[in-house]
Amino acid sequence: MDQITTASLVAHVQRLSSDEFQGRAPATPGGELATAYLAKELKALGLQPAGDNGTFFQQVPIVEANVERTFTLSVPGTTYRYLRDIVAFSGVERPRVQVQGEVVFVGYGINAPELNWNDYAGANVKGKWVMIMVNDPPAPPDEPTLFGGPALTYYGRWTYKYEEAARQGAAGALLIHTDESATYPWQVVQSSWSGTQYSLPPEPGAPALGIKAWITESAARDLAKRGGRNLDALRKSASSRGFKATSLGIRAAATLVQKSARKTSPNVVAKLTGTNDQEAVVFTSHWDHFGMRQRQPDDPPDADLIFNGAYDNASGVAGLLELAKAMVRAPEKPGRSMYFVFVTAEESGLLGSEYFAAHPPIPPAQMAANFNVDGLNYLGPTRDMVQLGSDRSTLGPTLEAILKEHGRTLGKDTHPERGYFFRSDHFPFAKAGVPALSISEPKEFLGPNAEALLKKQEEYNGKDYHQPSDEYDPSWDFSGAVEDLKVLAELAWRVASAPEMPRYNEGDQFANVRK
Repeated sequence: MDQITTASLVAHVQRLSSDEFQGRAPATPGGELATAYLAKELKALGLQPAGDNGTFFQQVPIVEANVERTFTLSVPGTTYRYLRDIVAFSGVERPRVQVQGEVVFVGYGINAPELNWNDYAGANVKGKWVMIMVNDPPAPPDEPTLFGGPALTYYGRWTYKYEEAARQGAAGALLIHTDESATYPWQVVQSSWSGTQYSLPPEPGAPALGIKAWITESAARDLAKRGGRNLDALRKSASSRGFKATSLGIRAAATLVQKSARKTSPNVVAKLTGTNDQEAVVFTSHWDHFGMRQRQPDDPPDADLIFNGAYDNASGVAGLLELAKAMVRAPEKPGRSMYFVFVTAEESGLLGSEYFAAHPPIPPAQMAANFNVDGLNYLGPTRDMVQLGSDRSTLGPTLEAILKEHGRTLGKDTHPERGYFFRSDHFPFAKAGVPALSISEPKEFLGPNAEALLKKQEEYNGKDYHQPSDEYDPSWDFSGAVEDLKVLAELAWRVASAPEMPRYNEGDQFANVRK
């Protein structure tokens, strides 16, 4: 574990987040530089290539699309403008997508029969627009754990909202953005869902939305008002069972013009063969970010156009390279084999990890665990370590015991309302029944300036998340990250050596997959 050092970690972060890599967008020259860099580093470490045809690259087919910024949503009496009021993209590959029809408010847009909840009950939304709230419904006092209580479930994620709207036959979907419900400001929507968008090629016959959109709170409120409805009253009615989807009494029209193309972008995959090559531990970290944004007319001459993604996720990639170095230089082989997977297109909806989980080199049932690294602590040592998913499987008690040996504690998810467990590359593994953990934000910083460090960490989400300002800062202190990586290395080695594989706890939503 002494191979994991601050100096080499910082060197990787600086290089990967430099302007040379142009923001590491998939299927771009910057993305190619990033994946070539990773393959070179993995080869130098002596790891085996585990991609396609004896290479380090598993080519992931993706659809690349760019929406023209002339997009507008029109209703009688007004027009909602792109970026200012609405951001839109498409679930189909046609160059011109038109959606015209009635707008129906469908509350939280959830169909969960196991919870006796269906916001689409009795509604016919085929060919129509649906307007949807993000997040889960609030848990009532007599059902405090409904939809996970204060913790976000997958039903609350924006990805689910679009998936269910498509299954219901809607032509277009409008997700209402508020800073509170999305847990990030409108500027994150603007940067994340404008410009080049990526998706996996749709399965033949699979339902798809013509237009997927986010709409601002003020525009959604105005739209409802023009149809004679009060958005607050509608929201209140949707917060309990028995809600009925409600027409807003207004029609909306939009034409989305886009350029789309089929491309590939690789996952970078390396292997360390263990004494038991029939089973494996899988590490993941996403190498991609948002590339470069288009210059706007009101940009100053020195405007920063590159999404360097230093924290998200050059730091995580650097951490995974350090873990790979530690494992390959250990004096003996691990018990189970280890795969180091640097995935593409996480920022577009976990595309690379979804593809890897569906096309793995070893069946998911033979994967002992997945350890995901998406962002490392750059603010110094902490008493706690937070691993999303540690409360779901037998990995949690093992991790807690290791931390206790190090004089540290296992912390809890500091922001369960943000649904981080469903937002990174471990999630496709969890869906496949693989016990999975993903490192997250600590809370208990050490030292006299602990409060200031916690405040600085909290500021990232509103200030730098998915912004060009996510750049490497020489003042960053990765000493805490190094300690976290050493704990993770020890955990992975124990899991690789244990006679039995980890398992999900009884009653967890992923426990029955392997059964």
